[in-house]
Amino acid sequence: MEQPYVYAYPPGTAPPPPQSGGIAGGIVDQRFCAPYPVDLAIVRKMMKLTDGNFVITDVNGNLLFKVKEPVFGLHDKRILLDGSGSPVLTLREKMVSLHDRWQVFRGGSTEQRDLLYTVKRSSMLQFKTKLDVFLSHNKEEKRCDFRVKGSWFERSCVVYAGESDAIVAQMHKKHTVQSVFLGKDNFSVTVYPNVDYAFIASLLVILDDVNREDRAAGSS
Repeated sequence: MEQPYVYAYPPGTAPPPPQSGGIAGGIVDQRFCAPYPVDLAIVRKMMKLTDGNFVITDVNGNLLFKVKEPVFGLHDKRILLDGSGSPVLTLREKMVSLHDRWQVFRGGSTEQRDLLYTVKRSSMLQFKTKLDVFLSHNKEEKRCDFRVKGSWFERSCVVYAGESDAIVAQMHKKHTVQSVFLGKDNFSVTVYPNVDYAFIASLLVILDDVNREDRAAGSS
């Protein structure tokens, strides 16, 4: 089956690959990597309570991923499905943790042998969300492998390689009168060349979860 890669820039105008040495390539699967920038379009249906309220497509509207949320309002686990409905990643929040912490597993598994990476807040007190990502082999977690800095409210998000300034993905707001009227939150994310876009998609889901929890805490 042909992979749904899309060009985010006209040929010959793409930015150079990030200086991460391809570290973000093939974290989930090599099939989610492209040698050119990929644009992900995210639609978050704010009023929908059933699963599938978080949908990721290419710029032509072809479904790449959707999020299956747990039933009965339990928000400690989400499953990232591909366009055919097969599980790509399972995201599990560790409820008993000093810092908010998520573990991301391959496919539909939650077994430690299938752990790919861990995501946690860099600190408890934050004005803007900052997440640190540790790949499974980084047991000591002294230095992060990736950083996420962003605010869902401001529709601003950047993913960096390690503690460097090398960007591997960044968010762009897509705001239209129609999207507001339909109760949808639309934005796009440009994933840089050779970066695993399923990996980036999972970070966006976690960022959304963090910001929803923050809003709920702030309104209580």
